[in-house]
Amino acid sequence: MDKYSEIRVPVAHDNPSIKRHDKKCVLCGKCKDVCKNKMGVACHWTYDSENIVCINCGQCVNVCPVGSLVEQDDTSAIMDAIHNPNKKVAVITSPSVRVSVGEMYDYPSGEIVTGKIVSALKRLGADYVYDVTFGADLTIMEEASELIDRLKNGTNLPQFTSCCPAWVKFVETFYPQLIPNLSTCRSPISMQASVIKNFLAKKHNIKPSDLVVVALTPCVAKKFEIKRPELSGLYGQDTDYVMSVREFGRLLKREKIDFKKLTDSEYDTALPLGTGAGVIFGASGGVMEASVLTAYYLTTGQNPPENFLKFKALRGYKDVKTATVHLLDRDVKLCVLFGTNKAREILDSLKRRKYDMIEVMACPNGCVGGGGQPILRDMDSAVVKRAEGLYSCDAKMEKRLSYENPEVKSLYNEFLITPLSEKSKKYLHTYYTKR
Repeated sequence: MDKYSEIRVPVAHDNPSIKRHDKKCVLCGKCKDVCKNKMGVACHWTYDSENIVCINCGQCVNVCPVGSLVEQDDTSAIMDAIHNPNKKVAVITSPSVRVSVGEMYDYPSGEIVTGKIVSALKRLGADYVYDVTFGADLTIMEEASELIDRLKNGTNLPQFTSCCPAWVKFVETFYPQLIPNLSTCRSPISMQASVIKNFLAKKHNIKPSDLVVVALTPCVAKKFEIKRPELSGLYGQDTDYVMSVREFGRLLKREKIDFKKLTDSEYDTALPLGTGAGVIFGASGGVMEASVLTAYYLTTGQNPPENFLKFKALRGYKDVKTATVHLLDRDVKLCVLFGTNKAREILDSLKRRKYDMIEVMACPNGCVGGGGQPILRDMDSAVVKRAEGLYSCDAKMEKRLSYENPEVKSLYNEFLITPLSEKSKKYLHTYYTKR
């Protein structure tokens, strides 16, 4: 029983994402405030010590001033896997970590340090390092195809994005009647892990049971997501461990690896890089932008016009953004937002305001403000600069649209057949549970 539940958020002993060092707590109430007013979770359920409601976003950790709330640390288990001679470890890195890891080493927010991240992971002993932008491109191909199908059939609209596990759990908990509106697409991390264990391992003659997949992410809700039974296969969990950016920093310090002195390394090419569309997944609006651009191509066979490609309406640090595009001979209304308390306002108004697709990210400005990112004094400024770094990276890439990725096309030809095929649904899609 948490006798202070009126002041602070209660944390279950088996919470896979966060834990509390009780002796450090000063009862400042900041965790309860963010949980209530930004995330819309606290005060929307009756306290029961046997059934504590948490969407695992980790925003309470980001506002705790004394380190009483922290993320669960899985680095010891990860290093045990790395040191196990019978295991191969593949680390997959989320798009937004490239613009935030450097903050722990005095680089400015938004500066891209991808090469050093790869070098650090190799120095730790990872056998393979892959970029999740590839999984993001897969997500776009599936999600855009799903949107087109729903628009044609007029079913389960608006379509909600499903990349953010905290948002998905929020819907399952508070709006279970809207579960059919969630895209059935797995998150990019879960898609990529599934491809690694079910396709890549066999292609390279590695026993999937001997392969450990670790995700380096800005998100502590992923620690919950990977344990969902529907994301496990014949070989157990597709993603074995999640390591937040902060855990990564602590691990490098513990292993005495000087990040700033590392030279850049390249990702392994068995799963090549994704496109710019995959990179911008880390910023609020990025998933929507990438999905609609691909949907345009899939419905017309033509590249989107330049004014469509820029898509400024869905960018920027604003908690709700809307736009309208023309697809399938109709106006398609889009809504992008972050903060699940803000999502409550939109969901409660769906009967009055009609949308065809809604992107929700639980954390401020999307994954760039994730619950596992470095905690800075001016977080608002940091999440803006991180997003700008991702868009800058996208602008410099040769291929910026998911359907342009030749390796994604090859994967469909060799393994998945087409988006929304039976194989794609088996390995890249999922289902949800009323909570």
